[in-house]
This record gives sequence, structure tokens and C-alpha cells, in this order.
Amino acid sequence: MQVEGNIVDIENRVIFKARLEITNSVIGKIEPINTDKVLPYILPGFIDAHVHIESSMLVPSEFARLAVVHGTVATVSDPHEIGNVMGKQGVKYMIESGEKVNFKFYFGAPSCVPATIFETSGATITVDDIHDLFETTDIKYLAEMMNWPGVLNQDPEVMAKIKLAVKYRKKVDGHAPGLKGEEARKYIAAGISTDHECFTAEEALDKLKYGMKIIIREGSAAKNFDALIQLIDEDYENIMFCSDDKHPDNLVEGHINLLVRRAVHKGFDLFKVLKAACINPIDHYNLDVGKLREGDAADFIIVSDLKEFNVEQTYINGQLVADNGTSKIPFIKNSIINNFEINKVNPGDFRFSNLSNKVSVIEALDNQLITNRIDISIGDNQSPVNINNDILKIVVVNRFVHHHPSLGLIKNFNLKEGAIASSVAHDSHNIIAVGVDDESICKAVNLIIVEQGGISAVASGVERILPLPVAGLMSTEDGYWVADQYHEIDKMAKNMGSTLSAPFMTLSFMALLVIPSIKLSDKGLFDGEQFEFMELFHQ
Repeated sequence: MQVEGNIVDIENRVIFKARLEITNSVIGKIEPINTDKVLPYILPGFIDAHVHIESSMLVPSEFARLAVVHGTVATVSDPHEIGNVMGKQGVKYMIESGEKVNFKFYFGAPSCVPATIFETSGATITVDDIHDLFETTDIKYLAEMMNWPGVLNQDPEVMAKIKLAVKYRKKVDGHAPGLKGEEARKYIAAGISTDHECFTAEEALDKLKYGMKIIIREGSAAKNFDALIQLIDEDYENIMFCSDDKHPDNLVEGHINLLVRRAVHKGFDLFKVLKAACINPIDHYNLDVGKLREGDAADFIIVSDLKEFNVEQTYINGQLVADNGTSKIPFIKNSIINNFEINKVNPGDFRFSNLSNKVSVIEALDNQLITNRIDISIGDNQSPVNINNDILKIVVVNRFVHHHPSLGLIKNFNLKEGAIASSVAHDSHNIIAVGVDDESICKAVNLIIVEQGGISAVASGVERILPLPVAGLMSTEDGYWVADQYHEIDKMAKNMGSTLSAPFMTLSFMALLVIPSIKLSDKGLFDGEQFEFMELFHQ
């Protein structure tokens, strides 16, 4: 097979007209040509350097089917979410699904399952499990080490996992939001190589100084591109791009190509941007993805220009996998695995007890994973829920064992009626819901329990659910159908009053205890800065 175009040689910073000769999935020859014809541009494919495939609500084979349309040829994927539900079995499920299609998935071994001891997960991934994954599967790295206090305090199990990664010559991904100075230095010195959690340039520069690589994240909930893209001028060799968590409707719209386009539109150097998007992940993780050189795997994309980066074709191993917006990867039906053990709940399960005149409220922040703590005063024996002041009830229901729900209060969801709920609730993926009254919350939660996973919305006599039967996280249906269904339920939540850009994505992170300031687990309200439980009501 032969393909002609303007070759974008990123590492040598040149563009020239040439003909690619592809034989047996490999670029056999790149031959410069003289022609007056207007040719498209050929460049290496885009790589998402850190993503949880599960957050797309699609199994890996369907994620690939949608992603290739945008020029993505590979992902560095952390199966941490399904790991918290299904353990090692879940990790192997993701690998097997990914192997069904022509796409380059590189999965990591989850390092923190459960993420903390302050929540109930469905599984544990031990040092022995990680050893088994390194031995028996093509695991590329040790996935994000969220337990940074454990690293700093030399926790034996944490250090044993890092030591295993070193033994098998695997990179160790990081997760340390806000960590700076001496603590950042010690964390990085332990062998942590990347971080995708920086939300200020100051923090990222501090980590770069100590030898860490920074992954600029722009997902459906956390958006750090604007705060960090300036780093690419001086530190482009140590920068990568990622989505981290991307909902299906956003994946239909675009992927890493959108970050490349935005960076170029802002005036950043083309070759530096493409180095971050196409080359740096290959070098850092030692991926067998082609860099558009003779002898490389024929992984490349064809774009009409180097400003908009509209992808005309995507090739992986020399095979055309996307053509002018149409995926050539076939839909494949995947099997279902799950871990869902509870029965339906009652409205009475969500009533507050032991009211007092002061209460701590979670303040959700749009496009961020971090939250603020707000302390408010209420009248004696009055319900703290106040729709007019946007103080709503948030609950977490343990889905692995029967237990009384955990209750809290939250601001910035702005629902004026009903409730929304989800079994996608990082990191342990219990059921989380926000609503204006106990009856609506109960209905939204029960919809999920009946389907054994999903996202739901209840309002004005309307009940809607998108079932997610694979570990309560993913659908086995057509990815474009899932995206349409998600769009409709997201629109319903916004019609109910939510002003958040992605209400279900934001909801899914309100139980993520490793991100400050305060969150809610199935065991209670949690102070993410002191790393301990706190009282909801106090004097």
C-alpha cells in the first residue's frame, strides 16, 4: 500500500512531500517526491497519556471505535475503576475487550485498590495481584499512586508495589494534587514519574523541577488545559496530553485532537505541541506505537491542515480504521461482569437525624475535582435542605453490602426538582445521588439498583436511566447510542435546574476522597485535607 502526503517529521521539525510504502503493517519506505499537487498532511497518531476508559461508559472495544475517528491510535489506560469493583478480574476483562479490535491499549496495574480505608470497595488489589498482572499480562506500568501520604511515610505495602514496578522496569504514574516543595520532591524521588492532577502552573513547575513529567488534562469534569498549556514553551519534552475521564457525548465530539487544535490556535509552536501529543508518551512508557519512521508500525493519521486538525483518515498497523468521520472498527458485543449485591431502598433511609444549628456543606466546583467546605447556620430542628439557597442533599449508598446510606449536603448542583444518581462514583463506585427530597432520591437510587448499574434522573413524573451493566460502569451497547442516551439524560438534569457543565461527571467525583477539600463516602463525610472523617452537624 502507498500513501502520499506532506510528512510531518516532528522530531526533526521538518515537513516534506513524500510517499509512504507500507508492507505487513510496517512503514517500509518513506520516499520524498516532487509534485505540484496539493497534498494532505501525514503525522503520527495522537495518544491519550492517561485515561480511565470506564468513564466513557463504553467497554474498550467501543471506546476505540469512537476514538479513532479523532486520530487517536493509542491510550495509556488505568483500569482503576473496574479494579475497585471487580479486582484483578476486572483488569483482565479490560485487556481482553481491548484485544478484540485494532487499537493500541496500554493498561496499567492499579496501585490503590481500594483507594482509601475510609470507603467500601468491591475488591482489593494486593502486591501479589500486581505481581501476577506484571507476570501474566501485558501490563505497561503501575497506575496512578494516589496514596501520596503512604509514599511520603514509606508505607510498606505502597513501597512494595513501587519496588515491583522497578523490578519489572515499569513506570509509576502519580496522583498528587496540590503537592509542592519538599513533599513533592520526596514523592518524586520515590520513583513517581508523572502527574496529571496539577491545577496551577506554579504547582506543575515545582514538580517539573524535581524531574517529573506533567500530563495536561482536559476531561469532561476536570479541565486544566488553560492553566497549564503555557508550560509547553519551555518544557515540551516533559509534557503530555490526557483526558483522564471523558463521557461518551464528549468523546463523540473529539479527543486529543481538540487539545492540539486549541494549543496551535493559541500560537504555541506546532512541533512542540505535536511532540506532547504524539511522541512523548511513546518515549516515556516505551510504547510500540509508530513515530512515522521507516521500520515503525504504520500508525499515522491524515489531516487536511495543521490548524484545525480535522482527521480525514486514521491508520493503525497499516489498516484504515477511520475514514472521513466514519469508524471502520466493527461493533463487537462484549460479555457482562458485575458486583452488585443490595436490595431496593426506602425514602426513610435518607432522613437526617441529630440535627443541630450548624452544618458543613460540600461546595462543588464546575470543571474541577476539588471542592470547598462551607459551614452554614440553620434554625433549630429545621431541615438544612434549601432549594432557594441551593443547599441539596447528597447520599452515598453502599452497593456491595447492605448498610445504612451516608448523608451529606452539597451546593452548586442547583436542582429545582427531583434527583439524579449514578453508580459511577469514584473511586469505589457505590451509588451516589443528589436531590431536593428523599422520595426523589429514593426513586433515582432504586432505578440503578434494579438495573444493577447506571445513571438516572427523576423529575415531574419522568424517570430515566442509562443502564451500565458492566461493573455498574459501562454499557455493552453501540457507543454512539450510549452517547445519545447520555446526552438526553444530561439534558434532563440541566432542565431540572443544574447549571454544571457536566452534572453527572461532577457527581461521580463527589465521593473521591483523595481529592480535597471535603467529600462523602459510604462511611461518612470526609475531610480530604486532614484525611479523616468529620461531623456533618456540629455546634
